[in-house]
Amino acid sequence: MVLKKISSVEGKPLELVDLPKPIPSSRQILVKVSACGVCHTELDEIEGRVSPSRFPIILGHEIVGRVESSGQGAKRFKQGDRVGIAWINWACGQCSFCLKGEENLCDTAKWTGKDADGGYAQYTVVSEDFAYPIPERFTDSEAAPLLCAGVVGYRALRLSGMEDGKVLGLYGFGASAHIVIQAAKYKYPNGKVFVFTRPNQKEHQNLARKLGADWIGATGDTSPEKLNCAIDFTPVGTPVREALRNLEKGGRVVINAIRKTTPIPELDYTVHLWYEKELKSVANVTRRDAQEFLPLAAEIPIAPETQEFGLEEANEALILLKEGKIRGAGVLKMTE
Repeated sequence: MVLKKISSVEGKPLELVDLPKPIPSSRQILVKVSACGVCHTELDEIEGRVSPSRFPIILGHEIVGRVESSGQGAKRFKQGDRVGIAWINWACGQCSFCLKGEENLCDTAKWTGKDADGGYAQYTVVSEDFAYPIPERFTDSEAAPLLCAGVVGYRALRLSGMEDGKVLGLYGFGASAHIVIQAAKYKYPNGKVFVFTRPNQKEHQNLARKLGADWIGATGDTSPEKLNCAIDFTPVGTPVREALRNLEKGGRVVINAIRKTTPIPELDYTVHLWYEKELKSVANVTRRDAQEFLPLAAEIPIAPETQEFGLEEANEALILLKEGKIRGAGVLKMTE
């Protein structure tokens, strides 16, 4: 499914085309894709908020598949191994950020589905250094959202400073948040998780209740206790201000979004930021995030809720995602 230009998602811009099977170059692997998650970043790419570096481009960066062949010098995986590919596709390995393990901040990094063809296809190639073994306990569809919604959610949870016995707020409850709550409940069994959704978003609220949320409300509500930390998963600006309003002194709000479709509203310094409150963004993910999170997800075990679509239904899946109508995570399943 190929994107040829910036467009509205409602215009169903992805086109089903036949392309030659890609050939892995040095230290790359060729992966036969079995499943690819549908992520909000694809909406940002299609609509121009995170414009791809070239057109045409194949989107998709929550990829699960099996190694079909390897390029010269690639030795980490053998044919038939099941691997996952995430948003980070390549990094230079030499800059100050890479040397600190912060490849997510590398100036020349390449991103799957933005700078390199991704997983909305039957085949893709990737550097062997940026592919990850998938734990056996997950099906292909279950594993796909772990590679972005899960990994970036894990990074956001780690950066939030959450501790056992504290209160964590989650703004938005889609693909990433429904995984994060499971990790938070496991890592911090004496903590509390408060979930904020769009008003009347019953499906998401019911899922939050099922997964153990201690309180559920709507964005704009005042939480029953102050939040020690919060993560904003939404595509809009208002929840950032609302999270800061509900935040305890010295707390931190982490924004788990690459772009916002609306600005963060004006902040009142005394109400929203004073008392040493912090606001921190999450920029992509590192290899460490994936390497740590995937085994943890199997240990918990995290149970991703997925809604499957055929590859040719990618446009329809993206429209449902934009409308907030996917329960859990959308996944494209490949057929022969």
